[in-house]
Amino acid sequence: MALFILLRYYKVVNRFPHFVLLSLTFFLCSCYQGTRPAQIGTEAPQFTVTDSQHTVSLKDLRGKTVVLNFWATWCPPCVEEMPSLVALQKDVGDKVVILAVSTDVDDNAYKQFIRDHHIDLLTVRDAANKSNALYGTYKFPETYIIDKDGKIRRKFIGGANWTSPDIENYLRSL
Repeated sequence: MALFILLRYYKVVNRFPHFVLLSLTFFLCSCYQGTRPAQIGTEAPQFTVTDSQHTVSLKDLRGKTVVLNFWATWCPPCVEEMPSLVALQKDVGDKVVILAVSTDVDDNAYKQFIRDHHIDLLTVRDAANKSNALYGTYKFPETYIIDKDGKIRRKFIGGANWTSPDIENYLRSL
């Protein structure tokens, strides 16, 4: 079987060498995206989310550094990192705003989680998942650091320890 595939490939290369070369070049060039996510340095997509308790608009936070965290109550890494987000908000005070956007469909589960875990930061529930879709986020948690001018500066995929000195120093530098 392997010999058959090899012979077939050999015939294609001999008949269409330019096509094969062009295909390989395109394939190899399109695979490498680098280590920097495409959104870094671009304007943060604007959104407004209204849940049963309040309305939050990203544009209203312009002028402050924003830690935009997409999370859900059913997500173990999200639950694990939430205390460090709350602690970070206390450490940085009003210099940085942490906006935690829950993607939970169940309003009761969301509210219960906020009460049980004493979440003392700006949070809103986007059951329609429109805000995270603007960022291309579908795995949680995912967090974006947005500077005072509304540009995305960093992206974190997965849970993080938000009280680490490196992160706090970085946020203070913005």
